[in-house]
Amino acid sequence: MSREQDLSKSAPRAPPNVVKGVSMRIGAALAFALMATVAKLADGYPIGQIVFFRSLFALVVLVFWLRGRGEFPHAIRTHRPFGHLLRGLAGTCGMFSYFLAVALLPLPDVTAIGYLTPLLVVALAALILGETVRAYRWSAVIVGFLGVIVMVGEHLGEGAGSSLGALAALSSASFASIAIIQTRRLALSEYTGAIVFYFSALTTLFGFLLMTAGYVWPADAPLGAFLQSQKWVTPDAWDLSRLVAIGLFGGVGQIWLTDCVRYAEASVIAPFDYTSIIWAVLLGYIFFNEKPTIAIMIGSAIVIASGLFVLWRERQLKRIKTKARGAEPR
Repeated sequence: MSREQDLSKSAPRAPPNVVKGVSMRIGAALAFALMATVAKLADGYPIGQIVFFRSLFALVVLVFWLRGRGEFPHAIRTHRPFGHLLRGLAGTCGMFSYFLAVALLPLPDVTAIGYLTPLLVVALAALILGETVRAYRWSAVIVGFLGVIVMVGEHLGEGAGSSLGALAALSSASFASIAIIQTRRLALSEYTGAIVFYFSALTTLFGFLLMTAGYVWPADAPLGAFLQSQKWVTPDAWDLSRLVAIGLFGGVGQIWLTDCVRYAEASVIAPFDYTSIIWAVLLGYIFFNEKPTIAIMIGSAIVIASGLFVLWRERQLKRIKTKARGAEPR
């Protein structure tokens, strides 16, 4: 979405409840799939306007959630405004790319290509954060990239719209991985409430700027035609409800995604992210008569297998480190 994977740093650890944690993770996947479905149904509206509604009403959901937990407004205090700005810029680019991909490609295809994100996070964690990534996980990343090539290759020869959609999906996954890396940096000192709040606030602002820039930017200037195409389109009551629903589904999905790790370890919950392909296939078939192709099924299977291997390997390394610490003399 982009879809963000924030850590619930500010929340107190709840009593372990794996069923609840897993249910919330699956619910988050469904909420994001519904968000994408409604966005695809809102055909004809500029991407900037969709991003604006997605972010504004997600922000409303977030504020009510924080108030319900007694964490507003102190949870949004920050000492790293520029860190939030960087995370917001990456997340905004990812969100714009995501909704463009949703408009141009079948839902299962966008979802499957999006599974590249956790693999890119592994690579960026090594290159930017200096984390140790050994041959096993590098191999999984390379295999995952091959799966993405299988999926994207199918669209590159199908016309400008399909090719642009595939590139937008790749762009969304890339920017989402950058946003996650920046989230890891921020999580060292910032509340999760602040991370999510400033991301939503910034994407709301950027969406507003994009859909209003065409009113002041000359049409014959560079980017003039693009900005003219992004100008506000007044919705009727039915379409307005759709645009609001995009934000509400996105906000609820974000809350569940953030909160689920309070009830179970992230390594237990993370594999259930892949249930999103089930929702994408079902919703794509019901609303748009979309059917995943052989290339998408094969490519997504490769990427999912690579992602699951990375999760398994990280869990194994965590166990080895825990045993090593337990064996240290005291």
